Amino acid sequence: MAKCETCGKTTMFGHARSFSQRATNRTFRPNLQKVTIFENGRSIQKTMCAKCIRTMAKTK
Repeated sequence: MAKCETCGKTTMFGHARSFSQRATNRTFRPNLQKVTIFENGRSIQKTMCAKCIRTMAKTK
């Protein structure tokens, strides 16, 4: 599923606006990546957004 396992960020919906300001539906997808991390001495594969990956690297 397209969801970050740490912050819960998912696909959001909005409008694409043309020059004439006509609104058509579009989706905003998060930058999700599969990452292998170590938790409690074990390696676990998680789906995380790029922001959470950066924050995790920053706190280590």
